[in-house]
Amino acid sequence: MDCIFCKIATKKVNVAPVIETDDVIVIKDLNPQAPVHLLVMPKAHYASVLDCKDAKLLAAMMEAAIAAAKKLKVDEKGFRLVINTNDEGGQTVFHLHMHLLAGRPLTGRLG
Repeated sequence: MDCIFCKIATKKVNVAPVIETDDVIVIKDLNPQAPVHLLVMPKAHYASVLDCKDAKLLAAMMEAAIAAAKKLKVDEKGFRLVINTNDEGGQTVFHLHMHLLAGRPLTGRLG
């Protein structure tokens, strides 16, 4: 499989994690859309959230996102969490991941 997020999760691509657990890794987005733009992903490959039936893993992703928000001190002012799913949902990398966006007032409608 030629999945960049799998390569990051298995350390085949060297990226410094913001947060890392046994099951989840949080990294800075290389093309940020906000002053703080993180990617929260499971280490196991799931093409999208539709493929992941593991409620504990999805909860672990949320916990890692919250821990990262606290670590970067954006938790009190606020942040946005987004999971894009499939083509029309805006997903461009087909490995389940969540975007954490923060660092300025986020405006605009999602849709």
